[in-house]
Amino acid sequence: MILKSIMSIAVLAALVSAPAIAQQVIYPAKGQSAAQQQKDEAECYTWAKGQTGYDPAQATAYASAPPQQEIGGERIRGAARGAAGGALIGAIAGDAGKGAAIGAVGGTMVGGARQRRKRDENEYAAAQYQQAAGQQQQNFQRAYGACFEGRGYTVR
Repeated sequence: MILKSIMSIAVLAALVSAPAIAQQVIYPAKGQSAAQQQKDEAECYTWAKGQTGYDPAQATAYASAPPQQEIGGERIRGAARGAAGGALIGAIAGDAGKGAAIGAVGGTMVGGARQRRKRDENEYAAAQYQQAAGQQQQNFQRAYGACFEGRGYTVR
């Protein structure tokens, strides 16, 4: 499940980090030459990057992906803790074995809940990351297009 989420993040981030300029079509509306358009592309790219703090050429899937909590073994650790606590309580009541068994069952349930919580937190962090990455790219696109429009190009 975690590997699937990480792979989904990697694929999405790779798509998000694809050059943003490929998503817009720029038309020279005032007779700009190809050389002038190429110069304007470089200048608008630099300007949009400066305005947004986002560089689509430098965005990578792994450099800014959210840290993931380690998941695994929560049920076993929960069972061990529960068994230890149950054995202590059971010893007081006169049956340490029965107390350990009851504690192990309860600890397993607590461990499972802990594991589900961590998984949910990881998925939430990944979704937040994807949303932020998409927003950064959109901001870059708007700034890049605005720069071109200010120079007399048509942006679609």
